[in-house]
Formats: sequence, C-alpha cells, structure tokens
Amino acid sequence: MKRLANWRLLSLFAVLALVLSGCRGENFVSALRPAGEVADMQFDLMKLSTYVMVGVILVVMIIFVIIFFRFRRKDDKDETIPKQVEGSHKLEILWTSIPILLLLILAVPTVSATFNLADVSPMDKKNSKALVINVRSHLYWWDFEYPGQKLVTSQELVVPTNERVYFNLKSLDVKHSFWIPAAGGKLDTNTDNINKFWLEFDDKRSNEAGNLFYGKCAELCGPSHALMDFKVKAISRDKFDAWVTAMQDIKEPQKAQSDLAVQGQDIFNKSCIGCHAVTPENKLPDTARQAPNLTNFGDRSRIAGILKHDKEKLKQWISNPEPYKPGNLMTGKYDEMSPQELDALAEYLMGLKVQE
Repeated sequence: MKRLANWRLLSLFAVLALVLSGCRGENFVSALRPAGEVADMQFDLMKLSTYVMVGVILVVMIIFVIIFFRFRRKDDKDETIPKQVEGSHKLEILWTSIPILLLLILAVPTVSATFNLADVSPMDKKNSKALVINVRSHLYWWDFEYPGQKLVTSQELVVPTNERVYFNLKSLDVKHSFWIPAAGGKLDTNTDNINKFWLEFDDKRSNEAGNLFYGKCAELCGPSHALMDFKVKAISRDKFDAWVTAMQDIKEPQKAQSDLAVQGQDIFNKSCIGCHAVTPENKLPDTARQAPNLTNFGDRSRIAGILKHDKEKLKQWISNPEPYKPGNLMTGKYDEMSPQELDALAEYLMGLKVQE
C-alpha cells in the first residue's frame, strides 16, 4: 500500500509538471513571449542556459546509469576491487576543462549582451533625437515624464514601436523596480541615484498583443506591491506623434461637456486639484507630485492600474480605495462624498480624453 501511495504521488507531480509547462501567460505580460530587441536577447540567454543545464543533467544521468549497471556487484561473495582511477591526469583535465568550456559558452554572450544593454550613450548626446522618458515611482503608482515633448502622464506609458526608447529611473519614496515582462528585464528605481536603460518594442508583436502590455513593480515595497501595475501602449511612430500633438494642444484643464460633468469639475477643483494635475505640462518639481496626472484619464484602460475602466469602478475607488490598494495615500479623503457628488466627479473624470 505504501508503494502504491508513492506511485500515486509521483503520478500527481508528473501531471502537474506537464500542466504547468504550458503556463506561458498572456502575450502582454509574459517574459516567455518577447516583444522587442531587449526581450529577445534575454530570452535567447535564458534558452542557452537552459540547454546547457539540460545537457549537463542528461550526460550525468547517462553516466550514472552506465556505472550503476556495469559496475554493480553481481555476487555478494565477489570482493573484487575495480580498477581505481584516482589521480588520473586525463580525467582531471577532462572534468576541469568541461566546466571551463561551459562557463565560456555562457559567459561570452552574457557579457556581450550586458554591455549592449548598458549602452545608453545616445540619450546623453547633445541635441540627441532619442526619445527619453523619466520614470518616477511612488507608493503605489507610476509617473512618466517626456522632457523632450514637455509632457507628463501617469499609470499608462505610451511609446513608439521599432525604435529604442531610453529611460531615467528614480523613486520618490522607497525602492521599487521597473519591469515590463514582455519587453525586457527589470531595473531598480532608487531614491539616491538615477538608473538608465533602454527598451524596444517590435511593431508586429505589439500588434499581436493588441498594442497593450503590462508593467509591474518587481521589488517588494509595501502592502500593495503586487497591485503596483501600469499599462504600456506600444504604437507606431505616426500614431505616437499624433498622441504627442494631441497632448501638447491641451494648454489648460479640459472643460466639462455636460451639466453633470460641470458639477464634477467644480468638485474636482475644490477637492482634488491640490494633488492631481489635469494638464500634461506639469511644471511641479518631482517632490511636489502627490498623485497621478489625470490629463488623459478617460483614455486609460484601467483605474488605479488594476480596476476595470468604468464609472462604477471609479466611484468605488474614489469613495473607498483602501480595499483595492491597501496603504495608498488617497484613503479617507473622499469617503464623505454623496452618491450625487460621486456621479458628477466620475462623469467629469471619464470625459478627460485627448483622442477620440
């Protein structure tokens, strides 16, 4: 019975391994479905190291099986001592050379890729035409500044495809980590220095993913660390330029389009404007940005990075955000709003759009 139970357990693990081997995730959030140059390089390194490890395991297992059957004692009375190979120079050279060779196979492409990925010289050149984005991480949201375009957005990063996009990363409270799984590996955002790197989004694979990717915080930063998401819109250069132009045309807060939205705008100006900006050119210093920029809030695909983008979810978030993101800084500020005020404020915010 004990042996039967062990076989059942082994079968269960085998089935689970088979099922989990197919868990590659969605296109927009899976590191196993690369969508750009950086992700391709890192995925190739991952495959190379996997092939080397599997090869080593197979060779060791084959040697083990051969030795087990060939050199096992066939008779309990047989006390013959097999030929000893201790001190064999040939074997010493062999099992010293093989690890060195495997190390070189892994090290050479890894070092080459590391130096390639660390090359951010184009963004530091004078009068550079490279697209540079300053990423600022907060508890628990993201701020994206386009210094060349004089724009600031939050929670949704917009980038052109088929070209390198350069990032300056910094945190304004605690250590976070900027990670877009489908585009490339993560890099920390620190409070005392700026990290730099670049990513590139492939146009074809971006289209296959619906031009939308997920970004996440990859450094444990507090109770809502797992909910510190942002969205990435990867679009063609023409569409990106059109988006930039539409954002730059907003010189003052957008006007409400209905009577209910007018009431909401009045509530926003009295209760929310002290923390949230509704113009894309945010001239405030980094330390003065207390909450996400809402200029294009109506164009977003998620509320707070995690909730469905509709008025009902927005009202739930405004009235009581704590259940959705524990520890966020907005909790307790709007819990006394009446249902009519929430309706008006939601109507105004959902109308903040820069592109139809």
